[in-house]
Amino acid sequence: MPQTVTPGRLDQPLLQRALDGGESFVLDEAARPAIAASVRAVRDLVSRHEAVYGINTGFGKLAQTRIADDQLAQLQKNLVLSHSAGVGAPLAAPVVRLMLLLKAASLAHGVSGVRGDVIDALLALLNADVLPVIPEKGSVGASGDLAPLAHLAGVLIGIGEVSVEGRRLAAVDGLARAGLRPFDLGPKEGLALLNGTQCSTALALHAALRLERIFEAAVAVGAMTVDAAKGSDTPFDDRIHAVRGQRGQREAAARYRDWLHDSPLRQSHLHCEKVQDPYCLRCQPQVMGACLDQMRHAKDILLIEANGVSDNPLVFADTLQALSGGNFHAEPVAFAADNLALAIAEIGALSERRTAMLMDPAISGLPAFLIEHGGLNSGFMIAQVTAAALASENKSLAHPASVDSLPTSANQEDHVSMATYAARRLHQMLDNTAGIVAIEWLAAAQALEFRRPLVSSPPLEALHARLRERVPFMHEDRLMAPDIAAATALVEAGVPQP
Repeated sequence: MPQTVTPGRLDQPLLQRALDGGESFVLDEAARPAIAASVRAVRDLVSRHEAVYGINTGFGKLAQTRIADDQLAQLQKNLVLSHSAGVGAPLAAPVVRLMLLLKAASLAHGVSGVRGDVIDALLALLNADVLPVIPEKGSVGASGDLAPLAHLAGVLIGIGEVSVEGRRLAAVDGLARAGLRPFDLGPKEGLALLNGTQCSTALALHAALRLERIFEAAVAVGAMTVDAAKGSDTPFDDRIHAVRGQRGQREAAARYRDWLHDSPLRQSHLHCEKVQDPYCLRCQPQVMGACLDQMRHAKDILLIEANGVSDNPLVFADTLQALSGGNFHAEPVAFAADNLALAIAEIGALSERRTAMLMDPAISGLPAFLIEHGGLNSGFMIAQVTAAALASENKSLAHPASVDSLPTSANQEDHVSMATYAARRLHQMLDNTAGIVAIEWLAAAQALEFRRPLVSSPPLEALHARLRERVPFMHEDRLMAPDIAAATALVEAGVPQP
């Protein structure tokens, strides 16, 4: 059954379905009267022969240039052509799918002056999985994601390329596969398709949803490391976290307690002489809880953005006004992405420190580099180096993108958000952190087996078995890259809750 797209009512499950593909989407019929009213309003504004930005004027610094009525259609086409100036590799299919959904939902609010047929066409492309080929670079996050959205809009007028089942086709052939023909854009329609934050928002939302799975895997693997290192579960006692009052911290501590509950391995050293564990074990609730709080806040901001309108000007049919503003400025998305970057970097940084701790026999009490016959074998020595390399790379990538701004459009657009880069770089960081957590999982599972015949908690033993279905115990040195790749895939897939 098709999923109904109601403007302002997009939720996480619907967004995830769009990202994953294979679903069909249909516009809520209740949205159509407002859409039709906005189109009529644009026509009425044109008939008045008054200057209205983007409808009968040029764009950006050329906003003072009036365009004759018989050139309005050409104006919209030229806008799409001239703004299709992106460079770089194509955006990933999940991001493009989400862009199509978000753009359709934004236009369907009925304040953009875009025909229902054009909105339906965006959903038809999504339903047929005919995806515009959109270069990943070229947007500064104001006025909206102009270049990426121009490449998306170009397909609607038969310009550019699409990707169908991994093959590139001409836009006109892609339209035919979706049951469409090229459009002649009406007044305002080209500008409405290009203005908006749908590219940066799609990139950031995709990252936020990926991060949720990696976060849960990092908590689970961190708990396994605690037990494998014969760490204490006292730091996860709720009384400690209740008196501080940080929501994320308290919830993170509860997750660690769930993973470690009823561990015979923990019971075996309850009365040992060790007083405190290293911070990488003991402070996990504080660090991961802070990350959880940032993740939630960022996702809330992004969901609001996904459900809003970031076009300009906005057409209000009830008063027959086209109001120019700045909703295309993606600062909320840029800030959300920068906060996600901090969380991603810290999750990886803490995980790498736990892996390093397991390597060190003076702290862990385990064989050096988690291998028998050390010297002849190097074990996890270089796997930890790889984790360190990835964590260090994330430090550079975590630098806030939103504090940068270069004026564009001859200083008319003199402050920009850099939201698209802020969101795009999150995926490189997520790749790195997934790899870091995967290496820790391999190390923690190896360490756990050095504690046999003692066993860990039931959920951690199940987690251990999940990895061992793909990667065996390392008795002697072997090629490690395939092990890391297999574990990384498991991290990206997410782990079942205890």
